[in-house]
Amino acid sequence: MSITMTTTKTTLAISSGCPVQASNYPKLDAKQAGHLRHFHNLVAQPDGEWHHFGTLEAQQEWDDAYRYQLATMAYAVGAAHYHRLPAMRNTFKVLFRRIIHKMLRREVWGYWFTTSHGGKLLDPDLKELRKPWADPVIKENIMYSGHLVLMTSLYAMLFDDDEFEKEGSLTFSWNPLFWGMGREDFVYDNRSLQDVIFKQMEENDWVGVCCEPNAVFVVCNQFPIIAMRYNDIRDGTNNTEEVLKKYEASLVRKGMLNDSGLYPSFFALKQEKAFPARQGAHTAWANAFMSSWNSAKVHSLYDSQVMGFLTGVDGKTRLQPSRVANAFRRLVAEEDADPKSMDTLHKARQQAPQFASPLFPFETISWGCFLMMLSELGKKKQLTDLLEYADSHLNPAWENGGLYYPRNDQLLDHEHNMIHMEPHSGNSGIGYARLNVADGQKKMWEQPWTGETLASRPWVDGLTFGDGVDFLRGAWDEEKRAMIITLRSWSGERRDLSFTIQNLKGGTWVTYVNGELKQVTDLVGSKGLEISVSVADVEVDIVVAAT
Repeated sequence: MSITMTTTKTTLAISSGCPVQASNYPKLDAKQAGHLRHFHNLVAQPDGEWHHFGTLEAQQEWDDAYRYQLATMAYAVGAAHYHRLPAMRNTFKVLFRRIIHKMLRREVWGYWFTTSHGGKLLDPDLKELRKPWADPVIKENIMYSGHLVLMTSLYAMLFDDDEFEKEGSLTFSWNPLFWGMGREDFVYDNRSLQDVIFKQMEENDWVGVCCEPNAVFVVCNQFPIIAMRYNDIRDGTNNTEEVLKKYEASLVRKGMLNDSGLYPSFFALKQEKAFPARQGAHTAWANAFMSSWNSAKVHSLYDSQVMGFLTGVDGKTRLQPSRVANAFRRLVAEEDADPKSMDTLHKARQQAPQFASPLFPFETISWGCFLMMLSELGKKKQLTDLLEYADSHLNPAWENGGLYYPRNDQLLDHEHNMIHMEPHSGNSGIGYARLNVADGQKKMWEQPWTGETLASRPWVDGLTFGDGVDFLRGAWDEEKRAMIITLRSWSGERRDLSFTIQNLKGGTWVTYVNGELKQVTDLVGSKGLEISVSVADVEVDIVVAAT
């Protein structure tokens, strides 16, 4: 380790003892850092490369599609920055910006041209296919547009950056090489996209915007609502309050939100009917984000919703496949079976084949959805049990410093343990659960950062995940007027770094590395404090404090 020393006349008067102990501040563990590294590895690939993203459904129409993996990565990055490493602004901004870049790739949204035709699976009264359109956000498709509007609103909130609020900042270029009459550009920005979404919600009597044609799902409509809240704070408006009144009332009126049980699978607009749930993953996924604005309701529904999906085995929480859970729930509801009995679980496993859906040849994305919900609701024991299970049964893998859970299409092992893993959960869902905190989305909803918030505190500039180090601490302590940073080279190779701490007030600042005084700097005006350091396989604690 080496440090550039700045010598001034005040050096001799400063005690060599570090006034702040880095160990007193929370630190990311190796797995949390590994998830962030994996996100970086995925989106740092050249455009067109989708290594590890590979999905079960070839047309990007299932719940493990690129868009969902990217969106969940963005939310995990946002939660990690807001709750765990708030001073590492540039580090997270560069990563977040790269995720949005990938989200705008045609490989991510081009499926919509086919999907826009409609289909009998979700519109049973359909007599002929509709005329298709390529614009992925102008109508329906909230399963893409809802995530994109939140990703860009979250970016603006976290970094006070209006990049995606500028006209044309969200432009979709439809230009298949050998199809069509030439390139078409569909031009939007964050606010125009929000307007399109909520205009459709109003047209649909506030029950929500369709994902696939004719089908409104509860989960995908949570994301634009959270986006509107962040935009309200930036714009000084209060549109969200009125929207939520209308939205929640419509959900109840149309049977999409009850006092117990899973949320219906979807609401069919033409048939004006809520179709019953086939699995619990969408309910869990919705709860992970609905809790931001409807926490009391979500907590009140928890026990009835997880029954059969989360079971106790030898005092440990276990996640069951949808077919087993549905059989379990039927035994409890219709045969008065004991939901806490192993006999009920054994019977459910025997009956499970009857509950396999013939319409969908793919398993649901259960791991990521349930873990995201458990992290948000603060269900510590259940979350810990399932994360331990993931590490012992789901083949965790490390690649270039990144942690992920590789795809496995097999549902069960010989002991009936669920070992199925799809890329949404394996690449980003489990990582989100580890990086989020209890009430993480709720806290961000209630206290989003503002421009004033960010302007009032120092931050670290000039470091990115591309520099080859993991960021384990990055926080500003206002009371002690100290910046605490912990770095480690993920590969163990020496990394020579130079970075700046911005927004420090003028005066004398001392820099300690692993408790040793290394630098004394007299700052004048708004000039940032420059630090050079070498980092290898041993963690390096850097403390910069005012004298």
